[in-house]
Amino acid sequence: MDGNGTLEEAYERLHQTGPEFEGWLTNHGPMAVEAMVRHGHSRQVHRWLDVYARRLDDLPRGSSPITADDWRSALGDPHRLGDWLAFFAREVTEQPWRTVLATWWPRLLPGIAAGATHGVIRTGHAVRALLDHEDGPLLAELGQALGYWAARWQQVAGFTAPSGTAGPAAALAAVPRVPEQEAGINHRLGQLTDLAGWPAALSALRPAVDAEQARDLLADLTTAATLRYLPNAHGSAVMLVHAATAPMAVLRALPALPRTQWTESLYAAWAASAAVTAAYAPAAPAPGHGLPTAPDSAEEVFARAVRHGDEHVIKLADTGLDVHRRTGDPDALAAVIRATELIDEL
Repeated sequence: MDGNGTLEEAYERLHQTGPEFEGWLTNHGPMAVEAMVRHGHSRQVHRWLDVYARRLDDLPRGSSPITADDWRSALGDPHRLGDWLAFFAREVTEQPWRTVLATWWPRLLPGIAAGATHGVIRTGHAVRALLDHEDGPLLAELGQALGYWAARWQQVAGFTAPSGTAGPAAALAAVPRVPEQEAGINHRLGQLTDLAGWPAALSALRPAVDAEQARDLLADLTTAATLRYLPNAHGSAVMLVHAATAPMAVLRALPALPRTQWTESLYAAWAASAAVTAAYAPAAPAPGHGLPTAPDSAEEVFARAVRHGDEHVIKLADTGLDVHRRTGDPDALAAVIRATELIDEL
């Protein structure tokens, strides 16, 4: 990734702002700019950020430092967001970032629903950037991502390791919908505890026998969720993006993690994708004849996402291009076109 310092400049601007704004909405800026630079759109980053940053809040201040001895009591406490950001700012400067990640990944992973999965998504983007090269702004971004994840740490109800026989596509197709689909994500995820069929759906995925199979199943999960977006996005054009981008973020983090953590990473990513699917999937998919087809060029699809400007479209395009590169399936690109159409209507 060669952004001629653009990503570092963008991170430095964004690190003056908080991970959330308007009380709880996620700051997508760090994720979107990393994707834009990676796909060759560095020249558009600052102009995009000039518009996006107008809505952001200032960086929150800490009130009571978190230590290595008392972190458990602060986990999942959004009122400690400033404290968590300060804690991880120290961690990534005092230790190698891979050591920090390997230590905290298994602690944070059970809370993968944090910030509607944005904690892990932001972390995945930060890790991907650091795997290319290390410098101060990129290390600071990892600290910000981990701090946000820790403050919003939230478990998926009923999560257990899968024990079934289904592949990711079949397992996602069998996930039941929550009955009340009018309110926000916390209300929807709260219904999973009593949702008939939810425990069976979570356990239906085929377990991995080793780290390599966990990686492959995770890649298949990102593919299945991306392709499902195309006919199902009308359930929620914005929120269903995360059914694909959350497992993709986990997949991107694997090369920086010990192989002993890959299988639990798959299982957590599966729970997150299934939970978002249960919360926002429509009653029925859209008919195929009304869905868009993809242009011939993947690069044009990403350029269209940048021109559109919505942060969710950019993130889905980033994931869709990875899926298309791996599978050659044009529906991975058509899903991005579908997002531009539906989000235009919001």
